[in-house]
Amino acid sequence: MSSPQKTALFLTGGGARAAYQAGVLQAIFSLLSETGWASRKNPFDIVCGTSAGAINAAAFACRADDFGDSVTQLLQTWRQLEVEQVYRADSIGVIRSGARWLSLLSFGWLLRKWHTSPPMSLLDNSPLVGLLHKMLDLPRLDAALDAGHLTALAVSASSYTAGRHVTFYQSGPEIPPWRRAQRMSIPQQIGVDHLLASSAIPLIFPAIPLYCADRCEYFGDGSLREVAPISPAIHLGASKVLVIGSGNIAGPDRSFSEFSGYPSLAQVAGHALSSIFLDGLSVDLERMSRINSTLSLLTPEQLMQTTLRPVRMLAITPSQPLDNIASQHVGSLPVSIRALLSTIGATERRGAALASYLLFESSYTRSLIELGQIDTLSRRDEVLAFFDVNSMKKEDFIKNKLLAELH
Repeated sequence: MSSPQKTALFLTGGGARAAYQAGVLQAIFSLLSETGWASRKNPFDIVCGTSAGAINAAAFACRADDFGDSVTQLLQTWRQLEVEQVYRADSIGVIRSGARWLSLLSFGWLLRKWHTSPPMSLLDNSPLVGLLHKMLDLPRLDAALDAGHLTALAVSASSYTAGRHVTFYQSGPEIPPWRRAQRMSIPQQIGVDHLLASSAIPLIFPAIPLYCADRCEYFGDGSLREVAPISPAIHLGASKVLVIGSGNIAGPDRSFSEFSGYPSLAQVAGHALSSIFLDGLSVDLERMSRINSTLSLLTPEQLMQTTLRPVRMLAITPSQPLDNIASQHVGSLPVSIRALLSTIGATERRGAALASYLLFESSYTRSLIELGQIDTLSRRDEVLAFFDVNSMKKEDFIKNKLLAELH
């Protein structure tokens, strides 16, 4: 007897860019509701996330018993977000972390006292702890897993101590852990510390200690060394995976003259972060496409001889470069943060890629939510086909939407 088909949701990293994911999920909820999908039914059996996507994944999974409620709460958080909820933006906080960190880079060899207690990161993200406690309902997550509303939640982080990528997962049914080269999995009850670790953007936010096999290791952003981002969803039993990205992975290259001249520090940092957050996903999606194409050529007898299996994929990623949108909203950042970022060129248009990861302000996040909604609705037929929902005629869809707005 074949095992039931499971659908997974995978949310990528990207700091403030993850607001886009809330817009995509809201549009999916709207599309499924329009076709008669039970509004409370969660369409995802497995939820995986990394970095800021891990926070979204955990918040979503905590309300897996009510799809509408999970989307509503996620939207509300991102629409009302302010920088001060994620990292310290007051002058004292910036001086203690950012200014001190930049000074160490420039004059650290002169400041002997910092040799024993160097600043740990550019920004102090201690306010994020409070936000996470507001977003999460961990007892409700336990209940959802026990009741079968969700099979598993997985979040990934990178161990600076051991130099490996680790996926922490919590499941209802027992699922054996897996291990591959430089990456492994550990069944654990997911908590706030796992999310702080997974979202600790390198150098910008501090590393977080977590226990692995009775040993304390320091962890950073889950997108680091993530050579197979979609792998955890497949190991947890997914036969279909919806990927929601946070960058324009298939867009055209910039024109050569757009950012001419020697790159600023912010431009280099933004390029490095884009490599961390986007390149692994692009390669993994291409790899999955090749595997699926190869498997489609095999006979049933040949398929029985391999452990590989086809996995249906749908990736929804921004149709526009998010650094362009960020450049329009840099002015909404607190004065102290703008002053800090300006020292490395992050407030200039060519350095906006770095700012796009740190712009936790509602003017920016609302724009990304709207883009996520537009991108998803424009792919309505693909989304409905992915969920195996019979597509209504376009005329009926418009009619039902107008009736809903009237009521």
